[in-house]
Amino acid sequence: MTIPSARVDRDNWDRHWESYAAEAERNPAQQYRRQLVIKLLARYGCSAASRLLDIGSGQGDLASDLTRAFPQADIAGIELSAAGVAIASHKVPGARFFQRDLLQSCNDLGPLQSWAAYAVCSEVLEHLDDPGLFLDHAAEYLAPGGVLVVTVPGGPKSQFDLHIGHRRHYNPHLLRELLERRGFVVDLATTAGFPFFNLYRLVVILRGRRLITDVDSKSRNWSAVLAGAVMMLFRGLFRMNLLGTKLGWQTIAVARKEV
Repeated sequence: MTIPSARVDRDNWDRHWESYAAEAERNPAQQYRRQLVIKLLARYGCSAASRLLDIGSGQGDLASDLTRAFPQADIAGIELSAAGVAIASHKVPGARFFQRDLLQSCNDLGPLQSWAAYAVCSEVLEHLDDPGLFLDHAAEYLAPGGVLVVTVPGGPKSQFDLHIGHRRHYNPHLLRELLERRGFVVDLATTAGFPFFNLYRLVVILRGRRLITDVDSKSRNWSAVLAGAVMMLFRGLFRMNLLGTKLGWQTIAVARKEV
């Protein structure tokens, strides 16, 4: 009887963002991913005046960085969690956030139907039992020819990954295959993060279930302080990560919705 309740808990995104929003904002791996996303958007033509959609916008950290990178862009976010939408709306008042369940059909997409010239789906697909269905519904928000940037974890899962509901980690082949099966034209599928992101992930994996206790703890014990120092160290090292090798444990793709 413990397995079903554990699954409900790991998929409770209101609780997730209420509990982990601050930690996610400080996490150097999350910051590194956001920098990757911005570089890829710029490489594929996103400009200051683009219509830009954050699919699975969480508590708004990516949207916040996007407003700085593309200050004149029209930015919107779609998020399952009401708590995430509330936090993001407060954090990024210049963007619009909508609560949507993209595993469910919606007859009225409102002002965002076929709206986005550029979209990002960052660290979402690994949480889903049916990522293909999610992508089908997400595509309804993209304009024909719209560009989608995707990031998903690669490499082995940690105990914390399992705790927050990771179903699957992806390599570039698996991510390309998933996107192409759902009708996207894939321009890029590769990895990033070698060597220092991989090293960071190894530290997380070796920490095991103790990391869950560290993150859940409200007290700043010596272990949490040490973890914070390690994260600061990796924040600097991540500037030297490589993009486009076969060795990185961060998987990324850029795809287009067919015209």
